[in-house]
Amino acid sequence: MYINCHSYYSLRYGTFSEIELLQLAVANNIKTIALTDINNTSACLNFIQQAKKHAIKPVVGVDFRNGNTQQFVAIAKNNTGFKNINSYLSSFLETKTIIPDIPTYLDEVFIIYPFEKALELNLTSFAENEFIGVSIAEINKLRFSYLKKYEDKIVIQQQVTIRNKRDFNAHRLLRAIANNTLLSKLPKTEECLVTDTMHTATSLQEYFKEFTFIIANTKALLQSCSISFGYDIDRKNQNLQLYCNSFKEDYESLVRLCNNNIYKRYPNPTQKVHARLQKELKVIVKLKFVSFFLINYDIIHYAKKNNFFHVGRGSGANSIVAYIIGITDVDPIELDLYFERFINPFRASPPDFDIDFSWKDRNTVTQYIFNRFDNVALLATYNTFKYRAIVRELGKVFGLPKEEIDKLSKGGPQNKLDELSKLVLKYGKLIEGFPNYVSVHSAGILILDKPIHYYSATSLPPKGFATVQFDMNIADDVGVFKFDILGQRGLAKIKDALQIIKENNPDAPEIDITDVESFKKDKNINNLLKTGGAIGAYYVESPAMRGLMQKLQTQDYLGLVAASSIIRPGVSGSVMKEEFIKRHRFPEKRKEAHPILLEIMPETYGIMVYQEDVMKVANKFADLTLGEADVLRRGMSGKYRSVKEFKAVEDKFISNCRKKGHEDKLIFEVWNQIKSFAGYAFAKGHSASYAVESYQSLFLKCYYPIEFMTAVLNNGGGFYSTEHYIHEAKMCGATIALPCINKSDHANRIKEKTIYLGFGYLKNLEHLLVQRFLTERQLYGPFLSLDNFIDRIAISIEQLSVLIRIDAFRFTKKPKTKLLWEATFKLHKTKTQKVEQQVKLFRLQHQNFEIPKLNSHWLENVYDEIALLGFTIHNYFSLVTEAFLPHIKAKEMALFTNQNVLLYGQLVATRFNKTSQGKLMRLSTFIDADGNYFDAVHFTDVVQLYPINGMGIYGCYGKITNRFGFCSMNVLTSKKMSIASDPRC
Repeated sequence: MYINCHSYYSLRYGTFSEIELLQLAVANNIKTIALTDINNTSACLNFIQQAKKHAIKPVVGVDFRNGNTQQFVAIAKNNTGFKNINSYLSSFLETKTIIPDIPTYLDEVFIIYPFEKALELNLTSFAENEFIGVSIAEINKLRFSYLKKYEDKIVIQQQVTIRNKRDFNAHRLLRAIANNTLLSKLPKTEECLVTDTMHTATSLQEYFKEFTFIIANTKALLQSCSISFGYDIDRKNQNLQLYCNSFKEDYESLVRLCNNNIYKRYPNPTQKVHARLQKELKVIVKLKFVSFFLINYDIIHYAKKNNFFHVGRGSGANSIVAYIIGITDVDPIELDLYFERFINPFRASPPDFDIDFSWKDRNTVTQYIFNRFDNVALLATYNTFKYRAIVRELGKVFGLPKEEIDKLSKGGPQNKLDELSKLVLKYGKLIEGFPNYVSVHSAGILILDKPIHYYSATSLPPKGFATVQFDMNIADDVGVFKFDILGQRGLAKIKDALQIIKENNPDAPEIDITDVESFKKDKNINNLLKTGGAIGAYYVESPAMRGLMQKLQTQDYLGLVAASSIIRPGVSGSVMKEEFIKRHRFPEKRKEAHPILLEIMPETYGIMVYQEDVMKVANKFADLTLGEADVLRRGMSGKYRSVKEFKAVEDKFISNCRKKGHEDKLIFEVWNQIKSFAGYAFAKGHSASYAVESYQSLFLKCYYPIEFMTAVLNNGGGFYSTEHYIHEAKMCGATIALPCINKSDHANRIKEKTIYLGFGYLKNLEHLLVQRFLTERQLYGPFLSLDNFIDRIAISIEQLSVLIRIDAFRFTKKPKTKLLWEATFKLHKTKTQKVEQQVKLFRLQHQNFEIPKLNSHWLENVYDEIALLGFTIHNYFSLVTEAFLPHIKAKEMALFTNQNVLLYGQLVATRFNKTSQGKLMRLSTFIDADGNYFDAVHFTDVVQLYPINGMGIYGCYGKITNRFGFCSMNVLTSKKMSIASDPRC
């Protein structure tokens, strides 16, 4: 009986979920209900699926509104009607246009005009599918309205937005946020009515007992609606089912691809390779995942044709089919990867391929997918109201000053808050967890069998690609499965480095960056891993990863694969990480492993490191099939939704272990290990995929370090700051030059061993100006002097000052102070004068001004660089004004193990962490005056006493610890050193 109900996907309006709406219907004995969110169909699919579990007939539609003005409600008679509603709504969302008063005719759709709207429009004729909606509050008005005579066209439209006073308060907060206004100034016209609640079926009929025809009309309308997506019992895969014209063609195409490419991967394929290939093909065909492989192959083939680098990672790397046809570059035979981790008969959903492209190429690949396939859209994600968002939004609603909002958003003790701040936190709980706004999923692309609007309306976010209105959780539940197309900077660094090497070393031999097998065996490359020289290399450059590899003395591919998984929270957060390092470094310790586990996992010394290890143990220790073992693995990760099936496998694990004679102590020790990390560990193939890319980066870092570091800088760096990557380039032998009018570009540019910093670092410099003078230089040659530059480029004194202050005109051999005065005199501009957009047709004779000799100090250059670039290329240690006390250097740390010493270092990176007891600690990385690294830990007893306040030089006094040859400091005291101030201040 309810045809206009909202969930909280009526963003910043509704006050409860679609599940709670169904529960509300059950409580009020309502058997049929329509979900009609405002300009949104996000919850419809899940609503339809969940309604069956509540024994309720679902009806869906949309409440079409301009702002808070309700135009009409559209109800879908069936799936076709829902598709038409989605298409119609999308036409407004994608173009951001106003919704009209009267919609165009929509086939298989009912249109309900609100009573007041029908009066406003003076409607006197109605199409067969059009109705007038009347709420309980409007019954009296109906008695005296001309609309009363349209008896066959009037239905009940009792809007449901709130359940009680609490919901109404939450609703008002949401409306104030949506309107960016103080709560006290929120217009009543922006709110729902306090009567917009649900009544029992009996009560509703009692209200309309005078108008039984309205009740009959409403029932008839709802009874004529029926919608289903084929997942009443099991999820039906809604993805594109056929790549070619038939399943047979698809299969033949996949087999042909395997046969044509197998010898490229395996010049002499063994029986094991052939057997594995046939086994995989059999499962892929049985589960009807052939088109999934072909679609991914199509995308990769396009990328390779256009020289786009890619990495196929995730559990997809466990597939020999994916390896042979080029989707991944990890050999599952070499690494003994289980195909069942990727696909098994227990898996209802398609497997995952996470495909990474360069962040520069990803949009082009996405555009290709949209052009290549018919029914494509990006997946949405919802940003919810969490603590900081709540504080910021409600702080404005309650009128808190910005300073108070900033302070409150940082958290901290709440016993000293004023009354208004307490109100923010109190009322914030009303909307906590609600969807706030829709965004685009970081990777998900949908390629479906039916048109996208069959499932959802779409909008066009800034990316310019049609995006559905539901997120990954809803998509998975209803059988819509995403393809993951990601962008990363690591691949762009590799591609750009190869281009820079060609330009800077034209006589260098051709580089085959795909020759990873030779990279794996290169001692010089492996030496970078075990000595911590991986700065700039994707995924292996962080302080934690570099420290771990030094402890492990990682010097081969398999060691890097293991380190990539050990660093993850699951293994790292347990004693297993330390135990693994110990057994790796000291072979005699391996006999401490339980014999059964050591036999199952000899490569990892009897310790579970990878997700596959969970499967190995379940299979060999507990006699579960590999398919059952993967159910166990997914259940541990929280991604498996059949709790009942997971519990059955868990019971079988324990039961089988007991049957095999394992003692309960060992059974539950193994079980607890599985529980402690299975949700966090990487698939081995995933780690291996990252390792392949890391080796490519390390090859470049090893043999072309300056060119590689230039590429790193040009792609926004990575874990560290720009300043630190510049330091690393210096350590590699580079000379760093400030931007130069005649030698620099927008990006960093290298000439032999000199890196000329790019104009892109100058935040105060207009991008269009840079384009103008770079184009001028390219067409007509270098600038000869400041006068020559002024003659050729229309520029303001403010913009020219930026270039002079950064010393971009140093080729003139004139001091910056003199150039600044000359520029001021010659441009004859003041801050209020408009800059001419074109250079003069005839060049004027410049007047030379006699400027007195002006004194300057080198520190002025330092502060100009910091102000304009955000960093300085000068050595920070040279800025310290305090005396350095007797201290040691980073290279000497091992000589002072367990002793208290003083180290001075420039801060590189710092972050907070929590102990197992939940207490705060700080992990920091520094470089000493020689440029060598050392790590320092502020434990809980000193972390608040000695804070790290931004970049600079710190004196750290503490105890040196040595773990497996890797030294760090447990800080007892620390102090930020004073540096020289700007002499002009």
